Amino acid sequence: MKTLYPFAIILVVSFFTSSFNNLDKNDVITKKTSADIYKNASEKNEDVVDAEILNDFFRRYSDLKKYQNDVISLYKNRSYGTIWYKNGKITEFGNVLYKKLNSTDKETSKIEFPYKEEINQMFNETSKEKLSKTDSDMLLSAAYIMYANHAIEGKKTISYETLLDSLMTKPTLLEKNNAGVSNQYDKLQIALKKYKKIEQENNWKPITTETPYKDIRPDAKSITVAQIRNRLFVMGDLKNDSKSDVYDQELMDGVMKYKLRNGLKPNYIINEDHIKDLNTPIADKIKTLMINIERAKTVLPQLSKDKEYIMVNVPSFELVYVKNGKIELTSKVFVGSQLTKTTIFNGNIDKVVFSPYWTVPQSIVDNELKSKIAADKNYLADHNMEIVNGQVRQKPGADNSLGLVKFIFPNPDDIYMHDTPAKTLFDFEKRTFSHGCVNVNKAKELAIAMLQDYPEWTEDRINKAMDGTEETTFKLPNKVPIYITYFTSWVNESGEVSFFQDVYDRDSDSNNLISNPSEIASN
Repeated sequence: MKTLYPFAIILVVSFFTSSFNNLDKNDVITKKTSADIYKNASEKNEDVVDAEILNDFFRRYSDLKKYQNDVISLYKNRSYGTIWYKNGKITEFGNVLYKKLNSTDKETSKIEFPYKEEINQMFNETSKEKLSKTDSDMLLSAAYIMYANHAIEGKKTISYETLLDSLMTKPTLLEKNNAGVSNQYDKLQIALKKYKKIEQENNWKPITTETPYKDIRPDAKSITVAQIRNRLFVMGDLKNDSKSDVYDQELMDGVMKYKLRNGLKPNYIINEDHIKDLNTPIADKIKTLMINIERAKTVLPQLSKDKEYIMVNVPSFELVYVKNGKIELTSKVFVGSQLTKTTIFNGNIDKVVFSPYWTVPQSIVDNELKSKIAADKNYLADHNMEIVNGQVRQKPGADNSLGLVKFIFPNPDDIYMHDTPAKTLFDFEKRTFSHGCVNVNKAKELAIAMLQDYPEWTEDRINKAMDGTEETTFKLPNKVPIYITYFTSWVNESGEVSFFQDVYDRDSDSNNLISNPSEIASN
C-alpha cells in the first residue's frame, strides 16, 4: 500500500530582523526619474503593476534583485494587478505578513530583509514619507518571497503562486505558522500539468485485449503487452519504451511501480480490472486531479493545524498517524460497503478501549442475526454472544468482531475505528467490507504509538489489556484529531501520482467542487 505523505512539510516561524540599508545618491536620482512612470501608471489604473514598473523597481531596490523572477511570476499570474491592496487599503494578509516581519523570535537571525524601514513606513499612519502604492506592493511581494523561501523547510522548490493563493484565502494559516497544506495542493497542480501535457500530445492510446480476456503474466507475448508498455512509459513508470510485445523483466518492474503507487496488490499479474484502469480516458484523470485539488484546498487547511492526528483516506484504504510532523505509522484499513458507507468527517478520539465488548447494532440484529438465532439455538454461545438488557453483545476475545482494541470518537453515526479478527480481508485490493466502521490492520501498533506519551501504558501493559479477558477503557487526557477523508488522487514526496478507486462514486457528484476549471487547469 502506497504511503500518503500529506503533512511532512511544516512552516516554521522565521522573521526578518536586519536594519534598513540607506540608499545612495544614484538610487535617489533613479527614484526621481521614475516619477513619470508611476504617474502614467496611476492615470491608467492605480492597481496595475506593469513590466516596466517592475523592472524599474528592481533597478532601484537592487538588494532584492535575486527575487525579481519570482516576484514577476506573482504579478504575471494575477494579470499584473496589485496583490496587497484591496479598495485602496492593505489586505488582511498584508497586515499578517507585516506582523511576522516585525516579530521577535529566536529564529529571527535567519532572515535579513534590506528594506525593513520602508515597509515600516507603509504601516505607520503618522509617517510623513509614504511610498507609492506600486512600490509598497512590490516591496511586500519581495518580502513574501523571502519569507516563504526561508520559512518553509524540507522543500527543494516552492510554488510561491499556489502558496500565496492558499494564504490569501486564509491568512491565519501564516499566523499559525503552518502552510504545509499548500504542499499537496502544489503537487496536485504539477500532476495536473503533466496529465494535460499528455492529453495535448495525444499520447494516451487505447489498450486492446482479446475476448475472452485472460490474465497477462510474465513472458506473455501480444500486442496488448506492447500497448501496456507504452502506457506505463507515458505515465512515467518506465523510463523507456522498447516497443517490445514480450512481458519481460523491464515491464515487470514498470508494472510493479504502477501497482505500488496506486495501492494495488503487488504482483505481476495484469487482470481485466487493471486494463480497465489503464484505459481510463485521460480527460477523466484530469478531472479527478482537479476535483482533488479542490478537496486539498478545503480539507487540508483544517488538518494542518494539528501537531498530532490520524488521517484515514477511504479510496486508498489507508490510515496514517502523524505526530510533530512525522509519520509514526501507516496501516491498511477496510471501510464501509456501498450500502453502509463510512462517513467522511473529522472528529476527536477521546478513548481507547482494550478487549472490548461489541454491542451489536439493532439493524444488524434485525437484518442478519434474528434468522440465524432462530435457526440455531446455540448460535449465541458459539459466537461468544449474550443478551444483556434486551441487546445482543459479543464478549471480549480474539474472535470478537472488534478485535482486541477500539478507538472511540463521538459522532452522530456511531462509527469508530477498531481491530478485527478478519485479517485476510486486508489482502484484497478493494476493501469495502464493514458496516461503516474503520477496521485497522495494525490496530495494536497504533495503540502503542498513540500511548507513547503515557508512561503507565507500557507495551507489556497494552499486551495484557489486549488478552481478551476483560474490557479496559483509557480516556485520553489529550484527544487525538481524526480525519476521515476522500482523496481519489494523491502525490507522494517523490512526485509519483496515485489514483485510487472512487468506491463511493463521490467524484461523479463533485463536479461542483471545481469552481473554475479553466483557472485550475492553467495554473
